[in-house]
Amino acid sequence: MRLDDWFLTREERGNDATRLAAWSEGNLVRPLVHGATYFAELHAGLAGLGKDDLLLFTDWRGDPDERLTRDGPTVAAAMAAAARRGALVRGLIWRSHLDFLRFSSAENRHLGQDIEAAGGQALLDTRVRHGGSHHQKFVVLRHDRDPGEDVAFVGGIDLCHSRRDGREHLGDPQAAPMPCAYGPRPPWHDAQVAINGPAVAEVEKVFRERWGDPAPETRQPVRRLRDRLTGMADVPPLPEPGPAPPRAGTHAVQLLRTYPHLRRAYPFAPEGERSVARAYHKVLGRASSLVYLEDQYLWSTEVIEPFAEALEREPGLRMIIVVPRHPDQDGWLAGPASLIGRAEALTRLQRAGESRIAIYDLENHLDTPVYVHAKVCVVDDVWASVGSDNVNLRSWTFDSELSCAVIDEEPDPRPPAGARRFARDLRLTLAAEHLDRDSGDLADLCDPKEAFEAFAESAARLDAWHRGGRRGPRPPGRLRRHPRPGLGRLRRTMAMPLYRMVVDPDGRPPRLRRSSTF
Repeated sequence: MRLDDWFLTREERGNDATRLAAWSEGNLVRPLVHGATYFAELHAGLAGLGKDDLLLFTDWRGDPDERLTRDGPTVAAAMAAAARRGALVRGLIWRSHLDFLRFSSAENRHLGQDIEAAGGQALLDTRVRHGGSHHQKFVVLRHDRDPGEDVAFVGGIDLCHSRRDGREHLGDPQAAPMPCAYGPRPPWHDAQVAINGPAVAEVEKVFRERWGDPAPETRQPVRRLRDRLTGMADVPPLPEPGPAPPRAGTHAVQLLRTYPHLRRAYPFAPEGERSVARAYHKVLGRASSLVYLEDQYLWSTEVIEPFAEALEREPGLRMIIVVPRHPDQDGWLAGPASLIGRAEALTRLQRAGESRIAIYDLENHLDTPVYVHAKVCVVDDVWASVGSDNVNLRSWTFDSELSCAVIDEEPDPRPPAGARRFARDLRLTLAAEHLDRDSGDLADLCDPKEAFEAFAESAARLDAWHRGGRRGPRPPGRLRRHPRPGLGRLRRTMAMPLYRMVVDPDGRPPRLRRSSTF
């Protein structure tokens, strides 16, 4: 199998200004499903940093008091301790909108201040389009004395409240505000990956490009003055990068990004970058048996088009999609604005695939809906992606995003043939949780048709149990058929401008908008 049949070539990335390699080989990538799993590994990694080691991180939201383990240190304390031991700590945190919008400006500032007080630097970064965000969530740990220990964490998990949940999905004790349907302690499903090997140096390049951007971190004079007075506007240069870590496994890794088109262009992406979108178009153009997708939003008919075209092209192709039951905003207009794009996307997919497309949401064993925040895609059990990007126009064009696409050099020995071990194992790991299966009871799920039917049967049993008044033992599984959103004409009409301008805006250059290309 040729990697360039699945991965973007350097030319196909569409951004000649970046220093990123097209892809790197010889890596070991481990899925870290659930925030509790990721936070425990991050805690151990931070505790191992010492003098002259390097900690680089980006975050959409960072809560300084979020605990990494039940009895362990907070995010701020763990990073500050690494800085006090002599590690070089540098962070880029999105400054965010106002707190009454349920975002995180105060928390992000406090995390930065705690790190600064310990000798590190953390910038509050608004070098985005107006109304956009820095949505990348990654951490790089480099070791001065043993590069073999270097690791990068990439995915969709923020260092903040509500993320430290586990397999049972009982929620993080430190909960963020969410709609009441998710209860006082919202269950949360999410994913990250841990990367060892040469790709760690590529993730470091992503950070270095952003850190070295000469544009001011904020365009607002009052904020710039406040940052300067508090020491949060200092941008000391990073030390020269060390050599890439040694080979660690059989995984080829391609980093995929989104950067918007800015009037004051990024030097590393003068017209922005849309390699996330381009990668989806390429792999969906090859999809033939099964697309498995977990996504927070699933908005925008333009973004969903390559999925629909794949269904129309391949009569044997099936799609399993897992989304949240309710949006994360529940206002009279904010809720419908979040659902407009999904309603249109589901209509298009069902018209293209009919019975070969299935949309589910999740609930825990207490019947509480689970908020699906994961951004995972597996195509034909060959190509797999875990990252920060959602399937919507905002993630593909407007915000900054980073995802890790993986192809394993090692074929999977289980039939049907043609799969790669990493992609198939990732899909089966997620399926085992959603179906309440043991790890030794997954052989039938290797076959795409049987997996599709197993999901449908599990959801049908649980739906029937609920319709019957929840009498008798609860059937195994956590899957429910996701209903098509119902929106009245008035609320839809009133919410449409909010959807187009705020919820799912377009960050492409005008010529790409006109041609509907990425």
